[in-house]
Amino acid sequence: MTDTPVIGVLALQGDVREHLIALASADAVARPVRRPEELAEVDGLVIPGGESTTMSKLAVLFGMLEPLRERVAAGMPVYGTCAGMILLADKILDPRSGQETVGGIDMIVRRNAFGRQNESFEAAVEVDGVPGGPVEGVFIRAPWVESVGARAEVIAVHGGHIVAVRQGNAIATSFHPELTGDHRMHALFVEMVRAVL
Repeated sequence: MTDTPVIGVLALQGDVREHLIALASADAVARPVRRPEELAEVDGLVIPGGESTTMSKLAVLFGMLEPLRERVAAGMPVYGTCAGMILLADKILDPRSGQETVGGIDMIVRRNAFGRQNESFEAAVEVDGVPGGPVEGVFIRAPWVESVGARAEVIAVHGGHIVAVRQGNAIATSFHPELTGDHRMHALFVEMVRAVL
């Protein structure tokens, strides 16, 4: 399999540049995605960290929410980090008024579960399917997963809380691997995308 996947990063808000760099280092063609026609041109998509309520509102404003839902429901590989995890949840435990999700992972997520900005931290996290020992997870106002349904698989736990989940071609982490220089989570996602090309 020599195909190089084209992977977008949803570029409405959040840490887009870091994901583009991490994807490129994991042998993908990485490009920002802001419009439905750009979404149609990618093989997979990263939904970055940022502010989930703002991203949800901007997705509606840019006409992206329904196309995102359709592509994810149709099996497009997608990886959400932090706010991206919240957007991939089928249900948010404590949504802000008007906050919507893309859905795609049978999980219930609690926003800001690990605390506020000044309670951010880094931790080594063992992730099933990622070889080479634990990944360094950066937790910034991070969510955690309260529960998963039968279709979702827990792939990492930290402090007794679910922090990474996979369901089919969708994966989500509470933490930001793009901020560490360790690109193994992105490499895992690139392989997921390559597998469906």
